[in-house]
Amino acid sequence: MFRFIHPRLLAFDIEWIPDPHAAGMLYGIDTSSRHGVEDAFRKLWAEGGATEANPHPFIKLTLSKIVSICGIYREVDDAGTVHHKLVTIPSRADDPRATAEPSILKAFLRSTADKRPQLVGFNSARSDLPIILNRSIVHGLSSHGWAMRPDKPWEGIDYFGAHSDYHLDLAAFLGWGAQTPSLHEIATISGIPGKIDMCGSSVAEMVLSGQLDKVIAYNEYDAFTTFLLWARVAHFTGHLSDQAYIREQEAILALLNQEIEDHGKDHLVRYRDTWLDMRAKVDSDALSKTPEEEST
Repeated sequence: MFRFIHPRLLAFDIEWIPDPHAAGMLYGIDTSSRHGVEDAFRKLWAEGGATEANPHPFIKLTLSKIVSICGIYREVDDAGTVHHKLVTIPSRADDPRATAEPSILKAFLRSTADKRPQLVGFNSARSDLPIILNRSIVHGLSSHGWAMRPDKPWEGIDYFGAHSDYHLDLAAFLGWGAQTPSLHEIATISGIPGKIDMCGSSVAEMVLSGQLDKVIAYNEYDAFTTFLLWARVAHFTGHLSDQAYIREQEAILALLNQEIEDHGKDHLVRYRDTWLDMRAKVDSDALSKTPEEEST
């Protein structure tokens, strides 16, 4: 599945909405008012094939706008100690400069170009990396080396190589086409929280109603979920021993507690408690299996 765990790793997730500016440029819609922005959303969804059953279809990434990028950064220091950090861009929902899409992209590109972590996502090869690429080009940004590719695979970090281990798309490991599970499905039945309170289709309405803080909170949930799923996959592949896998979970629990207690992120209380309840149930189900069931 993958060959190594890099000393620096970022399990990340992105939230985006239809881009009102794109609708204004392409279809002449005046987006200077909330009503105009709503019209822009409807037009982009309509062009994307909206139906009564699916009013908010997946639209082209070029015509979408990134509103949040969150991740769990894992680093192993020279002494072999593993550190974990929650990365949230933007860090504040009430700062117009930080919440502007170019600022979000610049912060992500600069940090990843500098640290060059192994990137981990879910469906990231088909969505997260392409939208970063598309929207950075739209805004005329430099990747600061993030998009550079080595002449030969062994000569450097490559996020875009078909067989590169520097970008791990967990969805690609788990299925193909109609057999690919959603993050919510594979996480939930593995004892990891999936979607809590909202889903991706409601992000645009939340942003429009001035609730970007809730979108960022939702994005942080998915970042934790992506990391915990990565740890489970890494344990399956043998890159994390049984004890190392337990330590990763303990470290994430400690990170959740730190974010709650030191940074006042009360929304993570529900994530933590939901995860502990789900994990206990999955562990209990595993212990209740008969030897015959374990061997099948």
